[in-house]
Amino acid sequence: MRVIAKRTIRNYIAQHPDCEQALLTWHKEAKAAKWKSPSHIKLKYPSASIIHNNRVVFNLKGNHYRLVVKINYSLFIVWIKFIGTHAQYDKIDVSKI
Repeated sequence: MRVIAKRTIRNYIAQHPDCEQALLTWHKEAKAAKWKSPSHIKLKYPSASIIHNNRVVFNLKGNHYRLVVKINYSLFIVWIKFIGTHAQYDKIDVSKI
């Protein structure tokens, strides 16, 4: 997969270094993945939430952080839409970011 917005990950890590390992591990795994559908994601990440409009929510670092992405399965592209704490995630509308 092509992950768009590595800079977003780097910027978030600069402000929240405790999630560095979790984000970098997810990024490495996502780049190597060939997700063709939400079911492919659920095989590797059973706790991921599949949201309409091709969005997926990943729980990171024991569910302390949430990562929201939008995926184009036919082009193998993942756009990072949101990274934040669980509390910050509760304040957003995932389908609109």
